[in-house]
Amino acid sequence: MTIAPGNAQQGASHPYRAMRDFVQSSDDTLPGKFEITKEGIVHDMMSPSGRHELTTLRLRKRLEKVMPEEIVAHTGEPDVEDEPEGVMRRPDLMVIAEEDMDIEGSFDPRSLIAAVEVVSRSNPGNDWVGKVRDYPLLGIPVYAVFDPRTGTGAVLTDIHTTPDGPRYATRKDFVYGEDVTIADWTISTQNLPLYQSEDQV
Repeated sequence: MTIAPGNAQQGASHPYRAMRDFVQSSDDTLPGKFEITKEGIVHDMMSPSGRHELTTLRLRKRLEKVMPEEIVAHTGEPDVEDEPEGVMRRPDLMVIAEEDMDIEGSFDPRSLIAAVEVVSRSNPGNDWVGKVRDYPLLGIPVYAVFDPRTGTGAVLTDIHTTPDGPRYATRKDFVYGEDVTIADWTISTQNLPLYQSEDQV
């Protein structure tokens, strides 16, 4: 993981657009995943492991089994983006109304019902620190984190104003095996895989 410095924090949209253009031009040519934060470009160079992707798949299927048909648990592109804030992220899983996906370009982060991340072994701080900061700033009301390194996770909700900006006021920790509630839907965390020593991400 590398972070390229940027001065989007100073509110300048030109540097943000330059970073976004770089990210979009690099996505198909360089390995890994690129996101933009207040600090600059985050590049997770490792491709997700099978257990990371299996966790995402099982969570998607479990959520879609209990959600109404018009709500989906979407994986993949596009990103969620707030250009004035200088932030572009790509959650592992986005809970969103199907009708809100019918747009050109990036998703409006405020249209997400929840964002779900499966912690990367190579860059856990991106999920546990950076996105805990960025997702309330983007107005995403629920953020669920699943950590295959430890078999634990947390659901963060209730955005409120703090001197450091918007933050989640409520955090509910869980252990794999327990049921967990994400927005209005409760799913099992049974049989979610854990990383093994040979896993890279």
